[in-house]
Amino acid sequence: MKAHDGMYIDGAWRAAVGPDTIAVLNPADEQVIAQVPAGSAQDVDAAVRAARAALPGWAATAPAERAARLAALRDVLAARKDEIAETVTAELGAPLPFSQKVHAASPIAVCGSYAELAASFPFEEKVGNSTVYQEPIGVVAAITPWNYPLHQIVAKVAPALAAGCTVVLKPAEDTPLTAQLFAEAVHEAGVPAGVLNLVTGLGPVAGQALAEHDGVDMVSFTGSTAVGRSIAATAGAGLKKVALELGGKSANVILPSADLGRAVAVGVANVMANSGQTCSAWTRMLVHEDRYEEAVELAAQAAAKYGDRIGPLVNAKQQARVRGYIEKGVAEGARLVAGGPEAPADKGFHVAPTVFADVTPEMTIAQEEIFGPVLCVLKYRDEDDAVRIANGTVYGLAGAVWAADEAEAAAFARRLDTGQVDINGGRFNPLAPFGGYKHSGVGRELGSHGLAEFLQTKSLQF
Repeated sequence: MKAHDGMYIDGAWRAAVGPDTIAVLNPADEQVIAQVPAGSAQDVDAAVRAARAALPGWAATAPAERAARLAALRDVLAARKDEIAETVTAELGAPLPFSQKVHAASPIAVCGSYAELAASFPFEEKVGNSTVYQEPIGVVAAITPWNYPLHQIVAKVAPALAAGCTVVLKPAEDTPLTAQLFAEAVHEAGVPAGVLNLVTGLGPVAGQALAEHDGVDMVSFTGSTAVGRSIAATAGAGLKKVALELGGKSANVILPSADLGRAVAVGVANVMANSGQTCSAWTRMLVHEDRYEEAVELAAQAAAKYGDRIGPLVNAKQQARVRGYIEKGVAEGARLVAGGPEAPADKGFHVAPTVFADVTPEMTIAQEEIFGPVLCVLKYRDEDDAVRIANGTVYGLAGAVWAADEAEAAAFARRLDTGQVDINGGRFNPLAPFGGYKHSGVGRELGSHGLAEFLQTKSLQF
């Protein structure tokens, strides 16, 4: 697997300051496929300085020109979609068809959406006797996760560039090869030097240095709530703006009138996608008590079909974490109806598709984000009880509601404390704002709301 042995800074690949490297593993067979530099605070400083030097010129560039560079980036990513999918599969472990359909295709669509928004966004408007300008916030530190490595990069970098910001990207250490491929695409698309800079490295070193750096104006982070809280504290000391997309424990509420078979099948598929490593996964399925056992049986049958269809988890630590949660669920009295903690393969960081029944709202597996292919099925008495259970965690990122009538489902969804709800399996919309309530984060990504995160407002009175 091709890897650069340096950092992409100021439009060129440069040697890292220190000798330390990070081994990149293939989660399917546990073999080392590449080595990348472990960036230091000095590497971060060089990247931030390059971003600051490029900021005045890029911020002054006409929105139409920024849109043209993003359109060119979209085209480069589209031309390299097969390479993207193969790279994600190699370092994340996702099955190749899923990498092609989601990991490669979604970022292309999102990048294209920002090419269009950059050309049409109202960066200037008249309000009474004032002219109001939306201006770039400055240098952005984009700290991205491993679970959707290119999507999360594009969801931050594309709107930041559309806004006129410059960026220092620090990708997750498990999936740096996808980030290097992205930097190559940015270069090929003709984005000026210094507008996008890439530093690979560990979170406590490179990530911390970015969050602390005086030359950074905003930190956009996706990851765990615990790390997000730490980054917010660090950035807050420098009065930097933060955008945080954090954890989730989303509820999939199946109302009595719903098509139970379809709702359960789609719900299980949602949890198993990306081996359960999705922050917005509907990991709690809520079913009316009258149809509960039927739903449990359907969920167990559906999960069994995913045994050889999902990939491994990203690393050994994540595998052990998820298996620990499954053991905790059994210990707390939940009924295991599919899967379990035993590793289904000798090689690779695999976890069996797992379904728990008889889960009560206070159980650990119903409260904490597991981040693996584990579904909890809970029962409710009536709609008020369902709302109480659905809203009964510290998270509020996503969710789903099913009912025979869309208006019924929508009315229920309005009662949920969460940032995004899919009605009867509603399709993903790259223009809809994505982000959470409560401990699921601060701010929004995607569409015009995602672009607005990277802007600050100035008004002139006449």
